[in-house]
Amino acid sequence: MLRQVLHRGLRTCFSRLGHFIASHPVFFASAPVLISILLGASFSRYQVEESVEHLLAPQHSLAKIERNLVNSLFPVNRSKHRLYSDLQTPGRYGRVIVTSFQKANMLDQHHTDLILKLHTAVTKIQVPRPGFNYTFAHICILNNDKTCIVDDIVHVLEELKNARATNRTNFAITYPITHLKDGRAVYNGHQLGGVTVHSKDRVKSAEAIQLTYYLQSINSLNDMVAERWESSFCDTVRLFQESNSKVKMYPYTSSSLREDFQKTSRVSERYLVTSLILVVTMAILCCSMQDCVRSKPWLGLLGLVTISLATLTAAGIINLTGGKYNSTFLGVPFVMLGHGLYGTFEMLSSWRKTREDQHVKERTAAVYADSMLSFSLTTAMYLVTFGIGASPFTNIEAARIFCCNSCIAIFFNYLYVLSFYGSSLVFTGYIENNYQHSIFCRKVPKPEVLQEKPAWYRFLLTARFSEDTAEGEEANTYESHLLVCFLKRYYCDWITNTYVKPFVVLFYLIYISFALMGYLQVSEGSDLSNIVATATQTIEYTTAQQKYFSNYSPVIGFYIYESIEYWNTSVQEDVLEYTKGFVRISWFESYLNYLRKLNVSTGLPKKNFTDMLRNSFLKAPQFSHFQEDIIFSKKYNDEVDVVASRMFLVAKTMETNREELYDLLETLRRLSVTSKVKFIVFNPSFVYMDRYASSLGAPLHNSCISALFLLFFSAFLVADSLINVWITVTVVSVEFGVIGFMTLWKVELDCISVLCLIYGINYTIDNCAPLLSTFVLGKDFTRTKWVKNALEVHGVAILQSYLCYIVGLIPLAAVPSNLTCTLFRCLFLIAFVTFFHCFAILPVILTFLPPSKKKRKEKKNPENREEIECVEMVDLDSTRVVDQITTV
Repeated sequence: MLRQVLHRGLRTCFSRLGHFIASHPVFFASAPVLISILLGASFSRYQVEESVEHLLAPQHSLAKIERNLVNSLFPVNRSKHRLYSDLQTPGRYGRVIVTSFQKANMLDQHHTDLILKLHTAVTKIQVPRPGFNYTFAHICILNNDKTCIVDDIVHVLEELKNARATNRTNFAITYPITHLKDGRAVYNGHQLGGVTVHSKDRVKSAEAIQLTYYLQSINSLNDMVAERWESSFCDTVRLFQESNSKVKMYPYTSSSLREDFQKTSRVSERYLVTSLILVVTMAILCCSMQDCVRSKPWLGLLGLVTISLATLTAAGIINLTGGKYNSTFLGVPFVMLGHGLYGTFEMLSSWRKTREDQHVKERTAAVYADSMLSFSLTTAMYLVTFGIGASPFTNIEAARIFCCNSCIAIFFNYLYVLSFYGSSLVFTGYIENNYQHSIFCRKVPKPEVLQEKPAWYRFLLTARFSEDTAEGEEANTYESHLLVCFLKRYYCDWITNTYVKPFVVLFYLIYISFALMGYLQVSEGSDLSNIVATATQTIEYTTAQQKYFSNYSPVIGFYIYESIEYWNTSVQEDVLEYTKGFVRISWFESYLNYLRKLNVSTGLPKKNFTDMLRNSFLKAPQFSHFQEDIIFSKKYNDEVDVVASRMFLVAKTMETNREELYDLLETLRRLSVTSKVKFIVFNPSFVYMDRYASSLGAPLHNSCISALFLLFFSAFLVADSLINVWITVTVVSVEFGVIGFMTLWKVELDCISVLCLIYGINYTIDNCAPLLSTFVLGKDFTRTKWVKNALEVHGVAILQSYLCYIVGLIPLAAVPSNLTCTLFRCLFLIAFVTFFHCFAILPVILTFLPPSKKKRKEKKNPENREEIECVEMVDLDSTRVVDQITTV
């Protein structure tokens, strides 16, 4: 009873609101436009987010804490000899992978000379500044002898060239660790790719070679020069490529990911314009009909204007509050399109149900009472789900900003639909009541006048006048609309046909089967190449790197951050045991073995051991580089202690398998908690992977919980709680299918797809809630009758919004970007699966599942009884009973 009272009260409030807006249409039409212009003007000076890590890496992660600890123990200037794969911080750098189109050996004489020439050309790059030209020597990371540090593979190639020049045949390159003539062992697993080895790991050939040049960025001037050097580096590599057509080079810099991420916005511009033109055209066609008076093409256009004003207002607010633009914002207009268009089409559908002899104010009040309650509830659902996504509970900044922008845009879209679009409906209502042309606003002449006009004139001004409409036929004046006619005369009878239902049920079982198959194969996607444009340096470089350099994982730093008893043989064995199974590429491991053997044979005490450890760095040339891997502290009694130490590890794994690398990280983390020695492991890529799955799923998880909570709460506002039960089941079915099919379509669960899934919850409720509400609240008659009625009442609005939404998505599929490709596939699946449920699954299932209309009728009217009257028809010529007629 309380629910019915609340329901009627809300309808009355919206009716009065509609009447008030219809009384002041000019104000409510102009105010949203002025607000949008004032707030949206600030968006002309928008700022672009430069940091990809800030957007896509989890904000609160253990990896960032570990990075800070590593930086405090081993600053970058103490890591001059440790340039393995950017061990601590990405910084500024330039990389190039050199390979051949014919899979030639890059270690032969020709290619060796070619790569060394490229190295020389790179070191001679100049960055002009006022009064000085910077070269690589001015901005490179310096060695102890004040010379630039370069990849050890360059020294290997130089020694290989010298060996060939002197006809030395005893020089051999081993993989993944080789030795130079100065006795140093260097790791080349990330510098040699596509390696074929002889016995004892001797390299026979290599299909690719990677060179890396690290730059300093210690201040703003140095960082600016390094950024320009990176740009010149890419130009130099491209010019070198053009002059040597038999080799293929893939340049990459620290700025490539950021530039290619933002490139999506630039390459999407013309496709978005095409999408806008298609949506405008389809919206106008969906609102048009042959009757030139009752046709509403301007409302189709003004519906899109309403959405655009809300999006512009939200963009202005985000910009004024310090927000920065990024390429994920491309999805916001499509979120607005799905929600906003359905609300406007639903209002137009309600307008068609009003009586034409009523005043425009009364008709508007009836429209608001009929459509605004469901639109308000679905808008509240959007605000809650995206509001939770915009909260601090969301650990991915890109997802949080997207949800915040969407939440603001949806809120203003709701206000603008109430005001701007409602006023537009009032204006077009007056045009209709005055029998003016819906496009040209010209008075339509009577039929007898039109008979004297040409055929084309009669076609353009075809209208049905009220005096030509017989009593009882007024409700059919809008049946000349193509979609109304299609649903009422053909589709509703076909989908509820007894012979069609088994095929629909069978098709739904197939749908569930394929969705389950995909759901069991869901994988989290933390590959950053999934968010950039396709024909870019990032994609080309990443593809080449995965092809040639995926034998070993990124270099992992193993940091011991406590003062342990290095002189204790059991501790030494523990450290070596923890790193068992890894390729150790640090001098620390070999030196620890050396000290362990020495300690076993001499039994040195702690003080003698640490003194020998410090002095060996000063006296032993073979251990001169190792001093960067140990931190000493001197106590009050001149005793030296080891505060921290590190070694570097490489796992035999596949970089292409992100799940395997994530499992490796979690395994090392668990080991660090249970081990006797306190250590941490770190690599810059861990910042993106650390708790990525939980951080990624948190917005979706929180949004689902908030949606269920709101559905439970709204059960007290709707007239029947069974509506919410059906909505929940439908949302689960749709989301399950979307997740399964997007996996089969090779879409991973990344930031973009999770945001789309959050939107999918709301899109499903948008379209299915009015259908289910009309069916559940229907009394008397049969289930089939109310299914048909629900489709006739709300099906047109769903179909109109779906057609506009799909034509708007089609150009998105052609954008050369992985981000928009993911966006298109997810949004298309959401729209298609929801449409499938609205027009096939629900109309069939509701015909044989609760609520039962017959039981509801008996419960509602228990006093009803069947009265039977029997009339006997008797032949007058005889007493024989001819027939009986029974009436109820």
